[in-house]
Amino acid sequence: MHKTIIAALALAALSFSANAETIQERAAACFACHGERGTSETENTPSLGGQQAPYALIQLFMFREKLRVFDPMNEMAKPMTDDDLRSFSDFIATLPKPTPPADAGDPARMARGQALAQQNRCNSCHNTDFSGKDNVPRIANQREDYLAKTLAEYKDNSRHGYDATMADVMQTVTKEQIGDLAYYVAHFR
Repeated sequence: MHKTIIAALALAALSFSANAETIQERAAACFACHGERGTSETENTPSLGGQQAPYALIQLFMFREKLRVFDPMNEMAKPMTDDDLRSFSDFIATLPKPTPPADAGDPARMARGQALAQQNRCNSCHNTDFSGKDNVPRIANQREDYLAKTLAEYKDNSRHGYDATMADVMQTVTKEQIGDLAYYVAHFR
């Protein structure tokens, strides 16, 4: 994994060079980790496809300002201007959304996850189809491992959003329930 991060940073340096003229050329480094066309195949790395531009903009800003700390992303965002942040977030919003897994999922886990999503009103902030809106991320068909990791981080307060909503929501969800909730959202149809 360490070599992957170094390779991605090397690509990032190239992608931000004066030779890279289009946003597609500049975004090539993003795809090294986040997957071709924004659908991640990398463990614990989110898919970017289908994200709302305002949400992506906030996240890129937070990485640039180190309000959200993940060294590879902090390094990639550090040289970005405000215009770069807007261009990248607009580009991310054009990427195709991830598709649901081929299998419909285990019915018992899906039922438990759906009940948790309704109980915690996930379908309110993230929309009924979990497509996100404005500054709220698309979570439908996101990587299950990434969802579980992120939900656990909100629960233990090691991940901070730009407000306390997710930390508050996750306080009533048990560690055991996180797996079912992540499974449901990742398999959502």
